Amino acid sequence: MSVLAPPKPSRAAPAPREPRRLGFSQRAGRWDVKLSPYLYISPFFVLFAVTGLFPLAYTAYVSVHDWNLIGGQGDFVGMANFADVVQQPRFMTALRNTFSIFLLSSVPQVLAAIVIAAVLDANLRARTFWRMGVLLPYVVAPVAVSLIFSKLFADESGLINAVLGGLGIDAIRWHADVLASHVAISSMVNFRWTGYNALIFLAAMQAIPRDLYEAAVLDGAGRVRQFFSITVPMLRPTIIFIVITATIGGLQIFDEPRMFDQLGQGGSDRQWMTVTMYLYELGWGSQKSFGKAAAVAWILFLIIVVIGLINFAITRRISSASSAPKPVTSGGKR
Repeated sequence: MSVLAPPKPSRAAPAPREPRRLGFSQRAGRWDVKLSPYLYISPFFVLFAVTGLFPLAYTAYVSVHDWNLIGGQGDFVGMANFADVVQQPRFMTALRNTFSIFLLSSVPQVLAAIVIAAVLDANLRARTFWRMGVLLPYVVAPVAVSLIFSKLFADESGLINAVLGGLGIDAIRWHADVLASHVAISSMVNFRWTGYNALIFLAAMQAIPRDLYEAAVLDGAGRVRQFFSITVPMLRPTIIFIVITATIGGLQIFDEPRMFDQLGQGGSDRQWMTVTMYLYELGWGSQKSFGKAAAVAWILFLIIVVIGLINFAITRRISSASSAPKPVTSGGKR
């Protein structure tokens, strides 16, 4: 006959522990980890809100009012300022000149900057000297550059026409012809900004892994093939950045065309007057209409946004076709 063991006494469930309260120092440590990154970047956004967003919003408010430089704020006119500005022939002329100068300066500028950066990335003697040398034009004040180039491209006594005359070529009317004036102003922009963009491309090129070039050399690829198959695809983010910044700066050009002659009005027929110069003429010229000037500023802002988005989409689509470098041989086989 089996004897049953006495049942074991059941243990009572442990009482739930009260949650531990964090001390002030521990809470401060957690807040520091979570909030410190936002505090570090907050000065930029605060300054941008004060110097960027507020003027942009205030300009929109001014653009819908009959605002005069002397009389101050007038009646609410809605979109009348925009409609009046768009119908002005000078606005269309300024828009044409802006796009022409932008294309003549930005496209050659980006291409030349990539080539110069590739040369500076090679094993040159006194590399630091050459790299600092390409940045010197950027340090020169834009007013000084404009004054020097306006003399170089003078119609009667300019150095460029003197050289052309020595070659048997007729003198070019740099301040009278539309295309010639755009070429002269674009040369100023390219002179100032090509070296700056070249250093940005150079920094991106130096971040490319060197073993990719070593593998390409073992496969028999030359320098040109390495440039188009490795360097250019790896520069995709930098190219997008340079194109967007060049678009913003090119459409806002003011100093170079303003100082191209002594009057600063964009020529007798406004043949090189840009949109920003037209904005200045509306606000501080004979009309002194801040409302119309603000409308031009907002039209230019919208144009820059649209062109920037188009440039971003195009460059991203083109570069995504060759987003990663592929080992190549001299015969083109992988």
